[in-house]
Amino acid sequence: LIESGKLNPSVAVLKSILVGIKMDLAEFFAEETVDSEPLIYRSDDLLEIGQGKISYRQVGSHMDGRSVQILHERYAPGAATGKVSLSHSGEEGGVVVRGQLELTVNGERHLRGPGDAYYFKSSRPHRFRNIGDEECEVVSACSPPSV
Repeated sequence: LIESGKLNPSVAVLKSILVGIKMDLAEFFAEETVDSEPLIYRSDDLLEIGQGKISYRQVGSHMDGRSVQILHERYAPGAATGKVSLSHSGEEGGVVVRGQLELTVNGERHLRGPGDAYYFKSSRPHRFRNIGDEECEVVSACSPPSV
């Protein structure tokens, strides 16, 4: 009768039915969300959000509902995020893939090369600069996403 639409079950009856299929009421009534973002991204799928001598290629076309932002960063020789340090909520980390990166956090300079990594609270004033003669490449993550 329920399947044919001739009977609407009470909450008690619905709970009994859901016990048999190992589902609770909250799960039953939850709206199904379909993640429209793909699972796998090709290099051409990354979204360019940078400009000038710094390229920030973001994994995913938007950050709505996301808790982590992943970037493929490229810094031209001498390129920097600016003279003024950045500061925002969250945490960030990354790995230098190629080149030489100068990371300044709280006024303290750290030189990073291929295979070196960093991780810090983003509320600490920070800036990035390529100090080498070749392009510097970094893969990084920031949570929550910083736009």
